[in-house]
Amino acid sequence: MSFSQFDSERFETECVAKQLRLGRPVSWRAQTESTNDDALAAAKAGAPHGALFGAEAQTRGRGRRGSEWVSAPGAGLWCSLVLRPELPAELLPGLALCAGLAVRAAVAHRVSAAVRVKWPNDVLADGRKVAGILVESQVSGAQVTSVVLGIGINVTQTSFPGELENVATSLAMLSNLPVDRERLLADVLSHVETELTRLARHGLAGLAEALGPYDALQGRPLRVDALEGVGAGIDADGRLLVRSADGRTTPVLSGHVELLDQGR
Repeated sequence: MSFSQFDSERFETECVAKQLRLGRPVSWRAQTESTNDDALAAAKAGAPHGALFGAEAQTRGRGRRGSEWVSAPGAGLWCSLVLRPELPAELLPGLALCAGLAVRAAVAHRVSAAVRVKWPNDVLADGRKVAGILVESQVSGAQVTSVVLGIGINVTQTSFPGELENVATSLAMLSNLPVDRERLLADVLSHVETELTRLARHGLAGLAEALGPYDALQGRPLRVDALEGVGAGIDADGRLLVRSADGRTTPVLSGHVELLDQGR
């Protein structure tokens, strides 16, 4: 399948127009094993805050907890951002939510479907996954030296294989309008900058408030590992709240979330 190559020069023009700090320098490859691995190696070698690493295709793209991320050539945005945020360690878990809110906003401008954030790291459109986030940190002693923010957005796919058929979607499946990937990525990074400022100024509570109207788990029956209940929002520490049948509410810091009414 032919596709239009990502144009790094056009992307940089978009970054300049938006006066972005993030997204430069940019390195874009035809194929790589994992953009997160590229960014992690570059961060270890001293890559600056905002450096961006992308590829048209990944052969070992991965999601959270080591799950495979299908990243076919030219079908989406597969990229990773090096961050050196001046944040206290307790706020670092908010970076995934920053990215989720940023991707949600950029996607929502391009489709008519409802676009929501599924805690902790997915973006859903029309109830199906359109994007995923992967955050990986590098630590020296007790200090976080850098964070890599991986973003995958499905753009041009018109179908998905196997079990993904009923759970994934793309911008092309949600809208007939063509998508300028360079502008889409610049929009995402602009919103990331906004959310990072929100996190620095208002903490995790500020992110939780911003997420509220776009919470894909609110009121939904779900399971997080062995815990079952109904999504009851995100607390001021960025944790998912799960309300059990007995009325007890349990805060969850991490775990695999399974929607029990998916597909109904």
